Amino acid sequence: MNYLSVENLTKSYGEKILFQNISFGLEKGDKIALVAQNGTGKTSLFKVLYGTEDLDSGSFAFKKDVRIAFLAQEPNFKDAKNIEDVIFNDDNSTLKIIKNYEQALLSNDAKKIDKAMNEMESEKAWDFEQKVEQILTKLKISDMTRSLDLLSGGQKRRLSLAQVLLSNPEFIILDEPTNHLDLEMIEWLEEYLTQQNLTILMVTHDRYFLENICNHIFELADGQLYKYKGNYSYFLEKKEEREYNQASEVMKARNLMRKELDWIRRMPKARGTKAKYRVDAFQELKQKASTNLKKENLSMSINMQRIGGKIMEIKNLSHSFGDFKILDDFSYIFKKGEKIGVIGQNGVGKSTLLNVLTNQIALQKGVIEVGETIRFGYYKQDGLKLPEDKRVIEVVTDIAEVITIGKNHTVTPMNLLERFLFPPKQQYTYVSTLSGGEKRRLYLLTILAQNPNFLILDEPTNDLDIITLQILEDFLADFQGCLLVVTHDRYFMDRLVDHIWALEGEGKMRDFNGTYSEYSATMEYEKELAAQEEAAKKETNALNQITQKRSQKLSFKEQKELETLAQEIPTLENKHKNFTEKLNNAVGVSHEEITKTAKELENIAKELDEKSMRWMELSEK
Repeated sequence: MNYLSVENLTKSYGEKILFQNISFGLEKGDKIALVAQNGTGKTSLFKVLYGTEDLDSGSFAFKKDVRIAFLAQEPNFKDAKNIEDVIFNDDNSTLKIIKNYEQALLSNDAKKIDKAMNEMESEKAWDFEQKVEQILTKLKISDMTRSLDLLSGGQKRRLSLAQVLLSNPEFIILDEPTNHLDLEMIEWLEEYLTQQNLTILMVTHDRYFLENICNHIFELADGQLYKYKGNYSYFLEKKEEREYNQASEVMKARNLMRKELDWIRRMPKARGTKAKYRVDAFQELKQKASTNLKKENLSMSINMQRIGGKIMEIKNLSHSFGDFKILDDFSYIFKKGEKIGVIGQNGVGKSTLLNVLTNQIALQKGVIEVGETIRFGYYKQDGLKLPEDKRVIEVVTDIAEVITIGKNHTVTPMNLLERFLFPPKQQYTYVSTLSGGEKRRLYLLTILAQNPNFLILDEPTNDLDIITLQILEDFLADFQGCLLVVTHDRYFMDRLVDHIWALEGEGKMRDFNGTYSEYSATMEYEKELAAQEEAAKKETNALNQITQKRSQKLSFKEQKELETLAQEIPTLENKHKNFTEKLNNAVGVSHEEITKTAKELENIAKELDEKSMRWMELSEK
């Protein structure tokens, strides 16, 4: 069943053609990501589909009666005044019934509550209410009466996502859905979208998200649309094949064109009408041979300042807002070349921590000592703040007329902008004409142009395209200075950092040596272990209760034995489970070690059976 048909769509801004004559379709169940460089028209395409921008030519059509929801980069809540207006201001009749039920509960009016409960029952709205509760809880949306004017940009973005998910759509168009979500939210959203029976068209720079959700990738490049049936890793493989084959075809065309050009030039004028088909074929060949194989690659290199023996030492740092603790007595000494990722839920204080370390916010308690040779480069989440009427090249010349990059090599602002994929023509356009990703790239350039040796990056991946991200990752992997980065991009973090600072709330900072994936696996293991301990505790309590009831019929010695067994049995059960898992996961383990583990498991099982039987005997007395 076709949900969307796009035919020969063309869109341009002035002389710049974003895309030309592109066609594609979405079938029910498709989960498609659109991949392209910043400024090539991803968001513009979505705005055309959403109806907020006009197209130059072509057409598109959605299937009638399909419930469609759009998540735009900039939320638009129309006339809504508070969170409740946004969540329940929808054509979904079930949401209205749930709203009436919530209001009835607040009224304490028995008749209203009874009527609302009957409506909930007749419309089978109880399951949907649980869905509403789950989505709002996971996206940390609680106070329904809170005014929209009091919400941050990130909170509005999450509210917009909740509105989309709760509209009960069949087809969702998502523009950067992971922006302003913390890692826990992203992982939940990934699982949610995978499980739901949804058709999806999205733009995202989160490569784990692409890998785990999408079954098709569309690539917008050179004004054309290339289609790949598979996830992100399949796309990378086939894209490389396509570019190799395309280069081979162009080279063949160029060699053939030389021969054809010689034939055209030697052809007698009197026979000009003869072999017209060959002249026409030559023109097609000429067009193919003229294909530009030169790739525009972002080039990042800086002349990093020398780092001395002392970098930065944090001593007993504490910081809070009122009763809300961000850090409590935290100490750390940075080492050369260290790359640390900072993680934590939204609102826990990650950006505040970076501002404290860079003296953007006054220190409340503790000491921060910075080495004399340290030069910070601080990329802030709120980005580049420049007048919209400033030209791109003026942004760089404000820093310096000549900039040192690499080792004792200087470039002009114009040269540096070209390295960052801003061609000469674009350098004299205004900042207001740049896309969100291009503005981010320009901001990054201004940071690196100052030659820092300690980079502090607060959500650097937002709005950057995947190609720019790959180049940035390569640069940061080779960067010899220190790196402290806050990011929700799991792929970005896994590739760069081997040390995690996890802000866990109430001032607690977990200092974890390892990658994000290792940290995540450790957290899962700890949760599972805690659940096992809780289950064992409940079982022990239950055994103790039974023991107490039975104890009056037992001798003093038997009572003691029963109490001891009640404590020993859960321990043996836990031991038996651990040894079983060890045996099941014995990959690369020697035969002797496996035999030894199997023998120990046999002994534990035997002891557990004996003690369980004895406990049953005593309990029955």
